[in-house]
Amino acid sequence: MIACIVSGPGAADAILKRAEESLAQHGVESWHAKRDQPEGAITSRLAKTELLMTLGGDGTFLAGARLAGPRGIPLLGVNLGRLGFLTELEEDQLEEGVSGFLEGKHRIEERTMLQVELFRGARRVARSMGLNEVVVDRAEDARMLRVQIEVGGQGVGVIDADGAIVATATGSTAYALATGGPILEPTLRDLLLVPMNPFALTVRPIVFSPQQDIVLSIVRGPAEMRIDGGRRGRAVATGDTLRCSPHPRRLKVIRFGPPEDFYRRLGDKLGWGRPLVPMK
Repeated sequence: MIACIVSGPGAADAILKRAEESLAQHGVESWHAKRDQPEGAITSRLAKTELLMTLGGDGTFLAGARLAGPRGIPLLGVNLGRLGFLTELEEDQLEEGVSGFLEGKHRIEERTMLQVELFRGARRVARSMGLNEVVVDRAEDARMLRVQIEVGGQGVGVIDADGAIVATATGSTAYALATGGPILEPTLRDLLLVPMNPFALTVRPIVFSPQQDIVLSIVRGPAEMRIDGGRRGRAVATGDTLRCSPHPRRLKVIRFGPPEDFYRRLGDKLGWGRPLVPMK
């Protein structure tokens, strides 16, 4: 077996060495890639990789998901950050997790990934993918955006808002949640549309059934598009169209606990269901 270790900016050499040694003790060959390394530089090596481990926070996990998801590589996240909502292991559980995976003491949890295409007229000018969401919001010098929404080829409506988020079930606990969207159980295949500061109070989030494309047409812009909180946005002009759809392949996430652990994470990591006023 060959494993790829993707490290985030804060991953110390010592933790990388621990991961390499732990894998080697089980006869697993490993190689290292940095989170912000161009994908083209490692594509050939990923073709032979059977496990991808991330060392970092949720941002590093999201980067690993974009590498692992379309290739069907199981993904194991080790948290070195503050929150670690998506990752499975804490730093002191690294060796135990490697052993558990290689001994088959795990389960695979599938997550829907998002594929986003940007069209300018009939020409596709960009295509990308993410695990959490795509955010389309107004550029710095723009007024409120006007966005036309279609789902499955049918017009849904036109909204005036600062922007819109299309999120997966995994992304429902990220930016979409902060913008007022609902929490979805993470293995659901549904996509979620969350308007950002809409002009009309009746414009609320909508959950769409699986296998339907969500198309956002920018009637009034300009706007900017970001996927999974990327630092570099992409310009979206008035008249441009974004097609958001589930990626054909689902991400395989390595888990050791039962599916119900998601609800424990909501409480432990996000404080859901934890009273602000202590119970007497």
